[in-house]
Amino acid sequence: MAARKRMTAFTVAMLVALLGCALVLAQADLDRMERLALARHGTETAVTVARWRTLVDEIRPLPEEQKLARVNDFFNSLVRWRTDIAIWQQQDYWATPLETMARREGDCEDFSIAKYMTLLLAGVDIGKMRITYVKAQVGGGYSNATEAHMILAYYATPSAEPLILDNMVSEIRPASRRADLQPVFGFNSQGLWVGGAAAPATRDPGARLSRWRDVLQRMAADGLG
Repeated sequence: MAARKRMTAFTVAMLVALLGCALVLAQADLDRMERLALARHGTETAVTVARWRTLVDEIRPLPEEQKLARVNDFFNSLVRWRTDIAIWQQQDYWATPLETMARREGDCEDFSIAKYMTLLLAGVDIGKMRITYVKAQVGGGYSNATEAHMILAYYATPSAEPLILDNMVSEIRPASRRADLQPVFGFNSQGLWVGGAAAPATRDPGARLSRWRDVLQRMAADGLG
């Protein structure tokens, strides 16, 4: 089930403050993250974070499609989808991977961010991944109803058909097998792409106050920076 959110111009502006994500990971302190997991959230979360760290270590030498599958399965199995209102009592809250693992609940943004950051730690190049907002068809194959949703798209090469990592459909499928999803825009720390365009609409998203900047700061405090 997808989060029901309106995508406004303001939301788009907030999403594009992405430069610096690589810098966050360059100084990752996962020992600190595991200590904070225990101090803030207790033994169960510390054990979960330890499992997550083991996953990252295990998949680093693997082919990238195996990395995608392992990370996708980890979070889709661990985390239950719920709305931000139910979890955080806010309309649109972006959780850090630590918060998502602690709650074991999240919406589509939380799944996508956690998978994206984990794959970065496992050595997948930023340029191969785009956190992507889509319109997701709901109500069956003949329905015209859509909802705003977020997925993680992986491009083996710049011109390749993307593979879709999703919390609604656990199997990783190429975009051609996800006719229920219509891309609106995708982004990473290198730029923003409109629809399914091969070239970015901008390579300089700019630094703005945003939910992304906020979650980057909180991830840094968690040890991812």
